[in-house]
Amino acid sequence: QVQLVESGGGLVQTGGSLRLSCVASGSIFRISDMGWFRQDELVASVTEDGRTNYADSVKGRFVVSRDNAKNTVYLQMDSLKPEDTAVYYCHVRAFGLGSNRVHTYWGQGTQVTVSS
Repeated sequence: QVQLVESGGGLVQTGGSLRLSCVASGSIFRISDMGWFRQDELVASVTEDGRTNYADSVKGRFVVSRDNAKNTVYLQMDSLKPEDTAVYYCHVRAFGLGSNRVHTYWGQGTQVTVSS
């Protein structure tokens, strides 16, 4: 019922930038939290009220934002390091249409590779 489509990954050199996008579509009533994971860590998240949270390793370099009208979450990544290389997964918590329960949805993942 809900699909997340990620884009924006790619190959960049150390110090470069990328912007990831994740668009949610389908039977969505309201989106709560949105964010990004890589491997077993939360990279960044943003609540419906606009509060953000970042992993210590990306603070000052990454910025997460959302466009509620477009059901989209972004991750602006600057000053990229080889250690940032990973598959980034979009994470969305949302109420589906006709549901009183919050569900968790995952994107397909987008590869970010930072060369040294």
